[in-house]
Amino acid sequence: MRVQFKMLIALLAVTTIGVFLTASYSGWIELKMPSSCRCEKCFSEEDVFLNQHLNRSIEPFLSATTKLTEDEYNWWRHLQRNRHNFNYFKATLDKLFKIISPTPVLEKSKTEGCRTCAVVGNSVNLKGSRYGPLIDFQDIVIRINQGPTKGFEEDVGSRTTHRVMYPESGSVLDNSTHLVMFIFKIRDLEWLLGSFLTGTSGKPVNPRANKDLVMVLNPAFMKYVHQKWLGKKGKYPSTGFMTLISALHICDEVHAFGFGADSNGSWSHYWQPMKSKKFKTGNHPGKQEYAAIDKLANENTIYFYKGN
Repeated sequence: MRVQFKMLIALLAVTTIGVFLTASYSGWIELKMPSSCRCEKCFSEEDVFLNQHLNRSIEPFLSATTKLTEDEYNWWRHLQRNRHNFNYFKATLDKLFKIISPTPVLEKSKTEGCRTCAVVGNSVNLKGSRYGPLIDFQDIVIRINQGPTKGFEEDVGSRTTHRVMYPESGSVLDNSTHLVMFIFKIRDLEWLLGSFLTGTSGKPVNPRANKDLVMVLNPAFMKYVHQKWLGKKGKYPSTGFMTLISALHICDEVHAFGFGADSNGSWSHYWQPMKSKKFKTGNHPGKQEYAAIDKLANENTIYFYKGN
């Protein structure tokens, strides 16, 4: 009888630990292994272009347990000529993950098994589009850099659940918005770490967002997008394109807005007057990125709203 009682206690202990671990890591497990899609249009074997390029084994965002290789780090380091070695990078990450959540966190979708995402770019083609209500309707609304909503709600919506940024495009977020940090150099990590370091009062010195809602792009994911999706064209992918590809990894249904030029060929932003008709996409392979987005749309893998 005593043996049976001890076995029962041991079984209960194992079950309790299992439940705890499942609850603790469910957010990241959901990122890597999405539940069965229940959307009207789900990713499938019919999405030829997607399946030729998508690699779900690549983690889009870093966690405390991410195994980044030194080769992947060296590819990323040379983008901005970082002088710090791999050990310094890992030590900086270790400090950061003692402050922010050790695993990226996503909210649950309104409909179980169907997480819908709006990826909102900054193209001038959003002006007069009246996409605002459709953007706000999605579970997750990801905005890029400093793209504003105030005064443009009718065209771009008012909700923001995730804001992609790096120091040069940084802004202070409210307590409910995820800071999605795109790191291009070691100083970007140091900047983020410095945002949450505490002073003598015990409070962060220069808080940028809720420390529990921070997500950091994986340098290996940046390399994967550049090589697999863009065939090594350009120096590195644009922030907008990497955001869109990351959405394919974390969402069941993707709606893309504000990408590409307008009908007159302008690459300006929707909140700024056009500075020059000769404005190009810099180090980013704009034509290849737009062609990839267009291909995903033509195969009905994503919903692509081209605006005006």
